[in-house]
Amino acid sequence: MKTSTLEALPPPPGVVGSLRAGFDAIASHVLVILLPLALDLLLWLGPRLSIEKLFKPILADFSQIAGASGIPATDLENALKIYSSLFHNFNLFSILRTFPIGIFSLMTSRMPLQTPLGGQIIWQVGTAQNLLAIIFGLTLAGWSGGGLFFYWVSAIVTPAQENPVNSMRVVLQTILFSLVWVIVSFILGMPVMLVIYLLFALSPALAQGVLLFLGFLSMWLLVPLFFSPHGIFVNKQNALSSIVNSLRMARFTLPTSSMFVLSVFLLGIGLNLLWSVPPEDSWMMLVGILGHAFVTSALLAASFIYYRDMTTWLEIALDRFKTNNATTRQA
Repeated sequence: MKTSTLEALPPPPGVVGSLRAGFDAIASHVLVILLPLALDLLLWLGPRLSIEKLFKPILADFSQIAGASGIPATDLENALKIYSSLFHNFNLFSILRTFPIGIFSLMTSRMPLQTPLGGQIIWQVGTAQNLLAIIFGLTLAGWSGGGLFFYWVSAIVTPAQENPVNSMRVVLQTILFSLVWVIVSFILGMPVMLVIYLLFALSPALAQGVLLFLGFLSMWLLVPLFFSPHGIFVNKQNALSSIVNSLRMARFTLPTSSMFVLSVFLLGIGLNLLWSVPPEDSWMMLVGILGHAFVTSALLAASFIYYRDMTTWLEIALDRFKTNNATTRQA
């Protein structure tokens, strides 16, 4: 009886089929790339919101304190160069690229200073209060824009009659989901960073071993983390139910789902290297931005398709196993 039930199961969704369907969906609805395209154009050609002026006095005070404490001049100079370059290049508008739900962007990793139009216009943040307000506003805007972007892509791959999700509800659940992520990351991340810091002070070899273990652990958690927001957009779930459903799906489909997630990361990272080849002051960078917007949107669409089909397949499989077990008990 069990053998016949297993044979009657349809095959689970394939990795290649889901990826192909995602690219086909975006090719048929290419306007969906406007949001990632707009964000990259803002970061590339728009003004740069800089924190350099705000942190210059802090670096000067740090230099005096560190110099008085006996830190070698060479080490101090190298550290100041690194921090000065970081504050000079950093663009606060890059906060609009939020994680894990957000609008995809190629330029957040590049922080361009030059454009085909010349140097960027620089807007300086003057006070710490303004900085906190800007960070809060940009983060909220990033979460909201990311929720709308995910909603737009999910609506393309899910028939309208099966996806009557209200956009305002999606934004609210996205914000709630992101807040959960921030809180959990802080609660788990701070102790882990403290332990690793202490281990490096005691034994660098032991600390590297712990980092390697955490790397393997993160790979095991990658699948449920990757699909954790998808239930909000595909199944109209709230943020917590979406996370729980992702854990449940990963528990039963880990090998196949791991292959899909790995394929998405390899395609995304590999093609990002290609899109980043043109220099930032060349109009050829526009080709990279367009390619990145299309490919990342297609990979997101593929993930929604895979999640939808795998969830359906899992429900069928579990239902048939329950029916088989009930029939076996009666026999």
